[in-house]
Amino acid sequence: MTSRLVALRPEPGLAATLGKARDLGLAITGLALSEIRAIAWDCPDPEGFDGLLIGSANAILHGGPNLARLTAKPVYAVGEATAAAARAAGFTVAITGSGGLQGVLDAIPGPCHLLRIAGEEHIALNPPAGVTFAEAIAYRNVPLPLDPLADRLAEGDALALLHSAATAQHFAQECDRLGIARADIALAALGPRIAVAAGTGWGAVHTAARPDEATLLQLAFDLCSKPRSICGSTARPL
Repeated sequence: MTSRLVALRPEPGLAATLGKARDLGLAITGLALSEIRAIAWDCPDPEGFDGLLIGSANAILHGGPNLARLTAKPVYAVGEATAAAARAAGFTVAITGSGGLQGVLDAIPGPCHLLRIAGEEHIALNPPAGVTFAEAIAYRNVPLPLDPLADRLAEGDALALLHSAATAQHFAQECDRLGIARADIALAALGPRIAVAAGTGWGAVHTAARPDEATLLQLAFDLCSKPRSICGSTARPL
């Protein structure tokens, strides 16, 4: 099993990922390659909305004082971690998804008008008939340097877990800046869009079958349990 599995997401998600990976018996190193920072936003009249569409726990953790005006609205959450953050903040969760925010949106019956609280980097959604939403941008992902992991990654035979397109793109740029060979690193991405954002030249790129962390970590476990290098011939080159 390789000891060079690395997670690169911002806190508090990083600590959660490290804990779950270690529970699976994985040796893992973490670095927050970005930092979530709140953005001031104007809260629309809560009376105009039937619920909140939340695609990340960061919307709750960094949503600021405006959230207090919205606690009477049910939350439609992308996954359990987001739902847990919403409950801790005093919200009632109406739906907890398991396969991406589009799936949550598709499950909401109309007529319904939602407020989507999101970060600057967020996926486009297609609401079903009878469902509409407005957007409020409440936080941004600020990139941080990769330097603390440079020596470890330069040793090669590493597998990097990528949870967002912004992190994937920044990781690629940082590897190039530090002279770390992409060909010596394999990637495990939460979804295809994230894998594409990382660009080309990696030793291998793997994508989780479902866009949830349990599936991503199981993928990492399977790759790290292989007798050959995680960057070996079983991986899909990109």
